[in-house]
Amino acid sequence: MVTGLWADLADLVLPTTCAGCRERRPGLRHGVCPACVANLGALRPRSVRPTPAPPGLPSCVALGPYAGPLREALLAYKDHGRHALARPLGALLAEVVAAAVGVARPVALVPVPDTAAAARSRYGDHLDRLARHCAARLNQGGWTARVHRPLRALPRPDSVGLDSAGRAAGAEAAFRPRATASRGRAAGAPVVVLLDDIVTTGVTLAAATRVLSATGWVPSVAAVLAATQKRHLS
Repeated sequence: MVTGLWADLADLVLPTTCAGCRERRPGLRHGVCPACVANLGALRPRSVRPTPAPPGLPSCVALGPYAGPLREALLAYKDHGRHALARPLGALLAEVVAAAVGVARPVALVPVPDTAAAARSRYGDHLDRLARHCAARLNQGGWTARVHRPLRALPRPDSVGLDSAGRAAGAEAAFRPRATASRGRAAGAPVVVLLDDIVTTGVTLAAATRVLSATGWVPSVAAVLAATQKRHLS
């Protein structure tokens, strides 16, 4: 699947600053320079596990560590308005889902939702965009993938600067099932894959899993783009 990454990036009309290394290169025609495209294309999904892992955290697979071009591309996409990066980043997330699930089969992709405030500040739910591109790439590869939204996010404080206890407390009250969650599951795909962009302590994924499981949406695995470097890749 990753063979199409360069074509995805080549289609973008973006500033001349590379989203992966933030360098301004003469004649740069793409959103990400060739060196960063090669770096991203060389990443391979691996199992990750925070230490300690919070109760209820499903098995988790990440594309790579939250560092280098992957980190910079995520920051450019989420915080600097470079929304066209959703397409190549979604394609990379499809690689993670494929590695996490194994053989091609129907999957229900459930993105961790943004709060209303975060979505407003980012001009849309950033993970929902990634999920839609992820599903499109999987479907192009012969999978049957649909995006489902059984969760809604409640207002919560920014996790930046919080310790692990503060993150856990915020995550516990962060999600509620939508009114249609149980009804939607009956028609959903058999393998539920929880999606997020970054895993740090795992408390957000664990909290979302508990709420989903209570409504019948039991995630088999979580697929993320990046894991913070203090987590161990295996």
